Amino acid sequence: MTDKELIVKLKSSPQEGLAAVVDRYTAYVMKIARTKLGGICSSEDIEEAVSDIFFKFYKTGLECGFEIRSVRAYLSVIAGRHCTDVFRRAVSAPDMLPLEDAGETAAEDMSYDTRSALAEAVKKLGEPDTSIFIRKYFFGQKTKEIAEELHLNPKAVDKRVSRGLVKLRKILKEDEL
Repeated sequence: MTDKELIVKLKSSPQEGLAAVVDRYTAYVMKIARTKLGGICSSEDIEEAVSDIFFKFYKTGLECGFEIRSVRAYLSVIAGRHCTDVFRRAVSAPDMLPLEDAGETAAEDMSYDTRSALAEAVKKLGEPDTSIFIRKYFFGQKTKEIAEELHLNPKAVDKRVSRGLVKLRKILKEDEL
């Protein structure tokens, strides 16, 4: 079933349309959720996030009368935003540094001193960690892309990110940011 057919079905019978959307796009939404939340949330939390994404899709779709151009694009936006919210809640534990938030925070929300201190702390990580962090958190590159461009194993990139977060946290504490 194409997106146009799904939209027509959603408009004529929202519940049947939602069932068709869930049937067609569960794997796609699950992939987004696993990519963004894997390693942070349990599989049960990821499944709950996927359910919440479809609920938000249905709720917002009803509000706008399903006047959308693409079901896939609409789901993608909702999934990305919802996973970001879930991620922020998950990393709000005091022993973790929510560096991912720094890449998504508007520049106006951070003072010049904070941005400068964060940039200096990332530079102190040394290469290739500095390049990895800049590519991952500021340019939004995926681990696989970073690994290919820096000629590293993807698991090595993930391990450097994990260790780098710990180092970065120590650097920022030392600088009292």
